[in-house]
This record gives sequence, C-alpha cells and structure tokens, in this order.
Amino acid sequence: MPWAFYVVAYLLPGFEISGYQALAVTAVVWGVLSILVKPVLVLLTLPLTLLTLGLFTFVINAILLLITDYLVEGFSMAGFGTALLAAILLAIVNAFLTSLAKEV
Repeated sequence: MPWAFYVVAYLLPGFEISGYQALAVTAVVWGVLSILVKPVLVLLTLPLTLLTLGLFTFVINAILLLITDYLVEGFSMAGFGTALLAAILLAIVNAFLTSLAKEV
C-alpha cells in the first residue's frame, strides 16, 4: 500500500507526502484506521452505502484520508475534493499494483 500512496502523490496535485518516513507512517496510520474505524463507519452508513451501490465507501475512504492527514506530519491534502479523488485513485492504483504482484 505505501507504493499506492506514492503513485497517487505523484499523480494528484494537492496530495503531498514529504518523504519516505512520512510515506511509511502514512501507510501504517491508514492501515490502523482501516482496521479500527472503517468497519464502524461502514456499519453506521450502511443504508447510504446500499443506496449508492457501494460508491459511498469512497466518501468513507476520503474521510479516513482526512483523519490520516490530521494525524501524520509530512502528509497533507488540499481538502475534501482532493481526498475524494485520492480515495478513487488509491483504489485504482492498489488494484493495478495487486494485479501486477499476482503475475510475478
């Protein structure tokens, strides 16, 4: 996952990571938030997630990115719009990198 953050930081203006140490800390904090906070948010917003056929999970991921931005020094985002685009790009890049890893 750290490489997905690196690729998104390269592609998306307003999504910045100041170095490799910040990249590693960002990946760890994102992982912890995904394990602890995301299931609660998904459960609380389940009707909305079902209504949007799962697309609301991008909004949940954007909220987690904003929380990560708040917690990690050296990781910054321009705002919610950037976080939403970053959540979508992270999903795409992560799927691509996972498919590359399976082929190797």
